[in-house]
Amino acid sequence: MFSKSKINEPGSKAPEGDKPAPAASPEMPSATRQADYKPQAPKAKPPASVLSSDLHITGNLKTSGDIQVEGTVEGDIRAHLLTIGETATIKGEVTADDVVVNGRIVGRVRGLKVRLTATARVEGDIIHKTIAIESGAHFEGSVQRQDDPLSQGRKPAAGGQAPAAATAAAPKTSEG
Repeated sequence: MFSKSKINEPGSKAPEGDKPAPAASPEMPSATRQADYKPQAPKAKPPASVLSSDLHITGNLKTSGDIQVEGTVEGDIRAHLLTIGETATIKGEVTADDVVVNGRIVGRVRGLKVRLTATARVEGDIIHKTIAIESGAHFEGSVQRQDDPLSQGRKPAAGGQAPAAATAAAPKTSEG
């Protein structure tokens, strides 16, 4: 603090202070620069985008950040952390690393961590790595655990085709 005020007040001392600093820059200022950048990295994460309760969206939403939905969305949502508020209604597929459902979802839910609170209403399938369902939550659909629930359903479909191909290959081997 004192060095900054001394540099700012006398104009002639500031350039002199800057000239010796570059000579020492390979050692000490690089450490200070790294220390300055490290605190900025955690601050770089923006706050969650909030969709208020009076907002109605028709279309898909995609972000690498966090979303808190309090309104109505008719479309698919993809995010890092998705929080569905008590007043929210989602009609579409929801995909996120972490999904917290307090409101209503009509559609498929995909997430590494899925949490249905006591006020949750879900009509659709849930594909998850870990799941928590609180007492009082309403859920109608199927629950499926996968190691990578964020990947689209193409892998299970390919897996479904592979046994059919194996079955078709079996008669050929029995004939030949």
